Amino acid sequence: MKSKSSSLEASVSVRVLLPNAFHKHTNGAREVQSNAGNLPELITEIETTFPALKTHLRDEHGQVRRFINFYVNEEDIRFLGNDKYAFKDGDEVLVIPSIAGGCCSCCSYCGREDCACC
Repeated sequence: MKSKSSSLEASVSVRVLLPNAFHKHTNGAREVQSNAGNLPELITEIETTFPALKTHLRDEHGQVRRFINFYVNEEDIRFLGNDKYAFKDGDEVLVIPSIAGGCCSCCSYCGREDCACC
């Protein structure tokens, strides 16, 4: 999984760890290497490589789902600048979906009753 950064900066290599819940949508891939320069580029790259993940990462308005969290080197990316954070060579990015449930018949992963993700 490689992409060209939209900036003229040197290319970075980022290790992306995918959660178990995503593995059936990634042909079993647990991690990928990326050359994305920032979070929006990374999300687009993941969606391009694994199209089945798009509905799990973004809502119907194209926004990242509120229960999908990204951590860079174990630090919540929201505290690092979120979309403005520029990945550095060797960064490790964790994709963490918050999972809750047990109160209704809807999917605890995506929140829909008629989902096909689980």
